[in-house]
Order: sequence, then C-alpha cells, then structure tokens
Amino acid sequence: MPLMPYSGPIIDSHLHLFDPQRAQGIPWPEPGNRLYAAHLPPDYWAVAGDHNVIGAIAVEASPWRDDNHWLLQTLRSDPRMLGFVGNLSPLDATFAYDLDGLATEPLFLGLRYGNLWDRDLLLDQARPGFIDGLRQLAACGRGLDSANPDPRLIKGLLHLTDALPELRIIVDHLPNACVPAGEEADYQADLLRLAERPNVFAKLAEIPQVGPHGLIVDTAFYNDRLAVLWEAFGEDRCFFGSDWPNSDHLADFATTLGLVKNCMADKPEAVQAKFFLHNAVHVYTPTPPQGAH
Repeated sequence: MPLMPYSGPIIDSHLHLFDPQRAQGIPWPEPGNRLYAAHLPPDYWAVAGDHNVIGAIAVEASPWRDDNHWLLQTLRSDPRMLGFVGNLSPLDATFAYDLDGLATEPLFLGLRYGNLWDRDLLLDQARPGFIDGLRQLAACGRGLDSANPDPRLIKGLLHLTDALPELRIIVDHLPNACVPAGEEADYQADLLRLAERPNVFAKLAEIPQVGPHGLIVDTAFYNDRLAVLWEAFGEDRCFFGSDWPNSDHLADFATTLGLVKNCMADKPEAVQAKFFLHNAVHVYTPTPPQGAH
C-alpha cells in the first residue's frame, strides 16, 4: 500500500513570536543570532499560509512578565492565531494575581516551565508555593507545557503528576530530547511511566535532525525514536508543532513540514488528521473551572 502523506488542514501548536525592534527590546534571541529579527504573525503566515495551516498556537519565548500581554495583543491582530502558552513562575510573588488576570482570557491556553531561564522543575516544585500555583493553573482549566526535555525534566514531570494528577501536561520537543550516554535506560523507563498518566501529552516538535551532510531527510532515520513515542502516548495524545522560527536553523518551514508529513505517512488518514489537526484542539481548549457547570 503506497504511503499517503497528509494533505488536510493543520494546526501548528508551537511557534514563537518576538520583535527586537520594539522599544524595550527582547531577551531572546540575542543580537548576532540569525533569528534576531521581527517574527510576527504576518511573517509566520507568509511561510505557512500556502501549506493548509489554518491555525497556530504561540509559545512565549520571553521570561519577562509583561510579555504575556505583549504576546496576547500581538495575537489579536490575526484570527488564525488560536492562542498562546504564556510564562509565569509559581515562585513569583505576583503569580496568583497575574494568573487571575489571564484566566478569563480565551486566548490564554497555559504556561510553560522547564529547562530554560535557569529553571529546574524537579527542584523548584519542592519550594513553597510552587505546587499551589500549578494547582491554581489546573483549576482555571489550563495546562503546563514543559521545555527542552532531558532525563531530569522527565523525572520532574513524573513527580509533578504524582502531586497534581489533575494538571494537563504537554511535553514539548520529545523527539529531540537530550539524553546523556549511560542514562538512556532510566530515561526510557521514566518516559514510559509518564506516558501511563492519561493527562500527559506529547508535542512532537523538533523532529528534524542534521547529520554530517546536512538535514537528514530519510524517514527511516526517525522511525525508531518516533515509534517509541507513538507507542507510549498513542494516536490521541501526540500532535504537531513546527517550532518556527527556531526550526529555520535546520530547514525552512516547507521542508520541516514535508519531512514530518513523510514520517507520519504510514498511518491511516484519520490518524494523521488527529496528529496534524484534532489533537491540538483537544489538548489546548480551556476546560471550565472546577466546579462550574
């Protein structure tokens, strides 16, 4: 049976927006980085609009508290921008106040916490107020995206799901997890335990890899790693994100999307539609506050 790459509508669940030309500048990327230029909704749709992408979700690329509101206002300019995953730390004194301010905003879809901005999920969740803050996040119907997976982060997520089984967790960038030599077995065991938790989802962004001769386009290279994740999380809990414009370090948007489509082409059309479209809607739709009817 010939492989049939997906050709239907797509929701891109992971992109970053920023503008170094604004008065206050940006914390990332830094000057000299090839991404140090405006990346705003018109720039995204200029590369994604011809590929049947019908909606996109932005993930905050800044630790600055006020940038949640900058990103929200930036998204309002284009109805195809479906919402954003923001950044607030439960360890900040203003967390409860800031979260209350976002909780009534339909475009606010959750928060991100993990291996970035000098954070350590495993350590931080033992600090006073952290679990209470994320309990508040769960109570307002939003989820937690993690960042930059490695064995310590996966272990931290396991502990977190023990403490807050009601919290919806999205593990970002799993195909590109950084696993040091000698830690593979423990990492796989923890990942499979994490995947047993029904409220944990796998965002399969950062699939493409570069080899000695440039971008690896042979899908056989990716099969084993993706098969492990697919078997662990299943067709209802894996979904697509491009990681634009970070992905431009490896390949342009069309090449990235084409490679991911080829990696998924052996699956039935309905399953591919879950991966590229339906699952993102299910994962990121805000749920009613606990106790509401």
